[in-house]
This record gives sequence, C-alpha cells and structure tokens, in this order.
Amino acid sequence: MALTGVSACGGGTAQGKDVTLHLVAADYGDAKTDNSSLVYWNDMVRGFEKQNPHIKVDVQVLSWTDVDDKVAAMVKAGNPPDIAQMGSYADYAAKGQLYSADQLFTVSQQADFISSLAQAGSVAHTQYGLPWASSSRMFFYNKGLFKQAGIDQAPKTWADLAADAKLLKENGVKVPYGLPLGPEESQAESLMWMLGASGGISDSVDNYTFDSAENVEALTWVKKNLVDAKLVGSKDPAKTNRQEVFDDFLAGKAGMINGHPTLLAQARAHGIDVGVAALPGKDGPNADTLGVADWAMAFKKKGSLDADRAFLQYVYQTKNTVKFLDEYGLLPVTTSASQVMQGEKRDADLVQFLDLLPDAVFYPVDKTSWTKVNDRMKKVIGSAVHGDPKTVLSQLQNYAETQDGQGLTSESE
Repeated sequence: MALTGVSACGGGTAQGKDVTLHLVAADYGDAKTDNSSLVYWNDMVRGFEKQNPHIKVDVQVLSWTDVDDKVAAMVKAGNPPDIAQMGSYADYAAKGQLYSADQLFTVSQQADFISSLAQAGSVAHTQYGLPWASSSRMFFYNKGLFKQAGIDQAPKTWADLAADAKLLKENGVKVPYGLPLGPEESQAESLMWMLGASGGISDSVDNYTFDSAENVEALTWVKKNLVDAKLVGSKDPAKTNRQEVFDDFLAGKAGMINGHPTLLAQARAHGIDVGVAALPGKDGPNADTLGVADWAMAFKKKGSLDADRAFLQYVYQTKNTVKFLDEYGLLPVTTSASQVMQGEKRDADLVQFLDLLPDAVFYPVDKTSWTKVNDRMKKVIGSAVHGDPKTVLSQLQNYAETQDGQGLTSESE
C-alpha cells in the first residue's frame, strides 16, 4: 500500500501554475473514538502542500454509507473529484473516465502492488483501481469456550466444525457458530463456504459461477449440518448481519466465526482468549481465503494529471500509508509496506493475515456488473439455508448473466 522510494515531488516540481485538487475519501473512523480519517488526510495535505506549493488539495471525507453514491452523483453532474478513495472503480474504468496506474506511477512503483490486488484492480488487463487498504479472513474461535467444552484445537474440516459446534451447544454456548447471512455482508460469509468446496463466485476467465456443483454442495452442507441442526444460535441467519455476530463473539456468546484483522484486536481488548486458524474446508484446512480491498482512483480532468501523479506518489510513500494502516488495523497492498509491517512488533498479529494476501480470492470487482450482482447476492443468498440452495443459486446465476457483458470503452482525456 506504500511505495518505497517514491519522490515526494513526483510531477509537482514541473507544476508551473496553481492547481487545486478535489479529494473525496471514505471515513474509516469510529464516531465513538473520534478518529475520523479527516485527521489523517489533513495531515497528508499539509505535508504535501509544503513540498508542492503550486498544488492545493481540498479534502472531503464522507461516510461509507454515502461515499460511493455521492461520487457517482458528482460524475453524473459532470464534475467528478480529481481523486476518490472508496469502494468501487470498475464502472468508471469501463467508461474511460479514469487514469491508468501506469500514467500515475513509474513501472517499479506500479509493480510494488501485491499481484493479486493489482489484478483485482484491472479491467481488460489495464490497472485503473489503485488498492488503498486490504483485509483477509481467518477462522476465529473462543479458546475459553472450547476448553470448557473439552475441545483442544481448531476444527480443520467441516465435519470437525459441526462436531465442535454440537459440543459447544451441549455446554451452553448460545451461538456455537455465528453465521451472518443477512444483507450487511452475506456475500463474504457465503463465498468463504464456497471456497471450502473449491467453488467461488467467478472462474479464471471471469464468468460467474454461482450455480456450480461446488457452491450448491457448500450451501447445502451449511443448511443441513448447521442451520437445520440448530447450531447457529436462535437468530435467523438469513437476517443476521456480520456486526451482530461480531458483537456476540466480543461478548463471549459465540464460539466460532469468520473474522478479519480488526476484530482480532477488538476481541483481545474485550478480554477474549481468541484463537485464529485457517478456514475449515470440506476435506481439510482451506488453502484459499477471502481477500477484500478498497480502492483509490484518479478521474480524467484536463490539466490535473501532473498534480494527481504528484499527490498519489506522495500519499503512497511507506511512512504515510503505514501510518493509516496502523490507525485502522488494516493490511497493506504493496510488497514493500508488507515487509515494513512484518518487521514491526506492533503489527505482529497482522502477519498471519498478511501471509494470506498474495493468494487470496477477491470479489470480481473488475466486472462492471459486480455492483448490482453484489447487491442482489447480499439480499438473497441467505434464503439458500431455508429453501433449496440450488434454486437460489440458479436464480442468482441468471440475474448475474443478465447484468454481465459490458465492456471497456475508451474516451479521450
């Protein structure tokens, strides 16, 4: 996520006239702890403007609830921000509205992005999405609850997980396995189960594969062995959001869940003796895991390329981005930043998540159809554990194929 050795000046030294950039960024902060991302961006801008007196940066930090929609409205009105940091980039790339990474960074700087993330940020083999922050998922379990139930190690297979969940339930644990298939992030939970059966959302040539035999097998197993067996607590998993499951885990009520790096720090802060392991798979520990990334992008605006390049190269310096990562418990998106964080004692808990990133499976964010497909998936995938999984997945496949098929176009600057 940070590019070692990048000049702080970049294209700024050649800037002959004053330029003002409009930056829109998502807020990773928590209102309860007063750590808005605005503090970070204002600090970045002060340092950058001191070294680049001809370039000013106006910062606008928006909530995750609003940022994508508000940027879309700006673009539709013909006044996009110069730089945006948010959740999706593919629609803008497909319409030729973004500068490519090779226009913004040198070859060595661009090559520093972790390959799986660079690929996820590419449309038609050209990178437009600039990875900003990343995360991977691992299996979390409450060691205290495990010990009380006579379980001495993390489950390695689905059968192990079901057996452990049964023991936890018999020992009075309210939520043996937390299964969040509600609309908040059900696409993540369901994809992790699909990966455990060697399935997934799309294949190597970017076709949707919702109705694959592997995916049907995965959700059928979850329905039969966890939901029907009443091993997921009293709440309806199709209506249970991720945050509810996280809250149960932090309160010591849930024995097992899938989690991310930030949750690990939160669990320890809540006094939970938490164990972390690879995701259990159908026949053994899952070699794959889910990777998630947020994105930065630079919109094509006449006369802004040099200033965009200068600012992005400044922000993506190691010292600047590691500061952001440490503040919010996120993972880097470049090899050089990974190396820095692996050597820091304060980041020791993150190393196991970092090690998974190069081979992690990401959502098909390069597909212009993904935004709509993702929204539909979040709303309907939970119903697979109540009805017929094959029917639900087939309907989702049909919807995805209907939305698919938009290609990359080119527009002049």
